[in-house]
Amino acid sequence: MQEWWSYRPGDFLLFSPRTYWRLFQLANEALWPLQIPVLLIGAAILAMLFRPRAWADRVIPAVLAAAWLSVSVGFLWMHYAPINWAAIYFVPVFVGEGLLVLWLGTVRGRLAFAAERGVAGVIGIALYVYALALHPLIALVAGRPLQAAEVVGIAPDPTAIATLGLLSLAPCRAGTLPLIILPIIWCLASALTLRTMGASEGWIPLTAAALAVLAQAWPRRNGTCSNSDAAPDGQRRPVRGSAVVGRSGVPGVHAPCRQ
Repeated sequence: MQEWWSYRPGDFLLFSPRTYWRLFQLANEALWPLQIPVLLIGAAILAMLFRPRAWADRVIPAVLAAAWLSVSVGFLWMHYAPINWAAIYFVPVFVGEGLLVLWLGTVRGRLAFAAERGVAGVIGIALYVYALALHPLIALVAGRPLQAAEVVGIAPDPTAIATLGLLSLAPCRAGTLPLIILPIIWCLASALTLRTMGASEGWIPLTAAALAVLAQAWPRRNGTCSNSDAAPDGQRRPVRGSAVVGRSGVPGVHAPCRQ
């Protein structure tokens, strides 16, 4: 009998790389043409980030929650779990993330999203744009058909990366901490799986997780919990530095976000 220390990580894989990549093609075929409205909604969210509205802070979490719930059933449960028993344990994790985003963002209104200057803002937009528009093209770069592209809301990796990007744009980091943990865990697990398969894409989710941590840790000037000071629906939220009266009672000054 071969000694246990002679085994390589790839020896513990329950599936071949070809089988794994085939899952995305099967998922896309089962949901086609849902990818088209998904990408259009993603583009609309990107526009909302640059032209923020109070109601958008309720809509974006609802869409994000739907994406996590969709991936939990449509990919993990129906496609990934049959070839990898460990995937079944991520189903409740994805469901929990989706429900938590829905509760904190849409129901409680404790999340806000807006493109802004600074390291965190650049990282957030970069991660979101990559997940939405560039990650699906990785399939072509790797020599796989476009039908096997990984799309936000259908595949787990771009969904987790897009979530990390949006959470990096939230000005009040105290409300995002419970939400950032699960996407980071998935990114690390995905990086390990891809590395074990010998796939060159393994660095992508790992880099996304590292950038998200950097965005959360990077100090932000004049950080505010803008949810509490949100303008009425249809009006733009106050921009940092504008002459508006915040909770502090001083024009142009907002009460600091409680971390």
